[in-house]
Amino acid sequence: MPFARPRIREQDLTDQTKDALPITVRNVTKTYGPVHALDDVSIDVESGEFLTLLGPSGSGKTTLLMVLAGFTRPDCGSLKFGDTEVIRTPPHLRDLGMTFQSYALFPHMTVAGNVGYPLRLRKRPKGEIAERVARALDTVQLGGFGDRRIDQLSGGQRQRVAVARAIVFEPGILLMDEPLSALDKKLRDQMQIELRHLHEQLGMTTVYVTHDQREALTMSDRIAVVNHGRIMQLATPRDLYERPANRFVADFIGESTFLDVTRQGDGVAYAGQPLRLGAPPPAAQALQLMIRPERIVLLDGDGTGEQGPGRDGMNLFAATATDVVYQGDSYLLHARLADDTLIALRGPMRGTADLPAAGQPVTLGLAPEDSVLIDAGGA
Repeated sequence: MPFARPRIREQDLTDQTKDALPITVRNVTKTYGPVHALDDVSIDVESGEFLTLLGPSGSGKTTLLMVLAGFTRPDCGSLKFGDTEVIRTPPHLRDLGMTFQSYALFPHMTVAGNVGYPLRLRKRPKGEIAERVARALDTVQLGGFGDRRIDQLSGGQRQRVAVARAIVFEPGILLMDEPLSALDKKLRDQMQIELRHLHEQLGMTTVYVTHDQREALTMSDRIAVVNHGRIMQLATPRDLYERPANRFVADFIGESTFLDVTRQGDGVAYAGQPLRLGAPPPAAQALQLMIRPERIVLLDGDGTGEQGPGRDGMNLFAATATDVVYQGDSYLLHARLADDTLIALRGPMRGTADLPAAGQPVTLGLAPEDSVLIDAGGA
């Protein structure tokens, strides 16, 4: 049954709530012909939480954000803001602010004109608009910029204006669609911290879309990894990085080497050698050992490692060094295991005297707590 469009009344344009709202998504599906952009998605966003939707291009993360915003109508499912069902509610009645990748600022308006636009739509008094605009600009560190034209601003300042416009009417929910993607790396890193601090200051429920893994890890309370229209895993940044639910999540978040392992009694083995583990193996049929480059240790000839406790208790891997890459404060060592698998190791740069040369045999160590097994069939 198609969704009915509700009748819009003028009084609906006034502010409805100043409290952060939880979001409840249940069984939302959106198809485009044979393609499932969203495939029976259910997710809960807590009140005041900063949740990031993370995934590759075409994964469905932006479609889900557009469903939350009301710009995309799903085929079926339920969407609640607080206790209110909003699946049939048009965007301007959903009590949410939104920032876009392109900023979507009005070039013919001043900074103050852009920020005050949502309040004028809500027919707020001029004095109240001026007061709220000034407060919003102060919040994003643009106090005194109200009379400037948009073309007089830098990229970072334009992004702040877009955020100020999204928060000026104090919505219960803030949606952000890759708002930093147009910025250079240095400014992007700075804005990540600023947006996180702004979220902590305002306490709005925030849903943020990005394809940048480091950005998601830096900013989020929790991250939902999306692929093929499904939620692959929903977890805190630390749990997501250290305990990925499947191969896709492990491969998408950070760098990893994956080694096929076989079950051996209650444990597992690699190349016939039992592995010491920090947790019992998952029940999955096919398992792989995930190795993060910063967790594996280059062991010295006496059995000690500059990043670890030594050989005792560690899982050991004999390898041959193939390349050493200088990266300023760290080095990246590539080595080849006996089964021809290439493995990477990252360590702090403390001089190159003790680093192996290409072709030199090396011993690598991995602590049991860093020996993480994942479902090799998860996708």
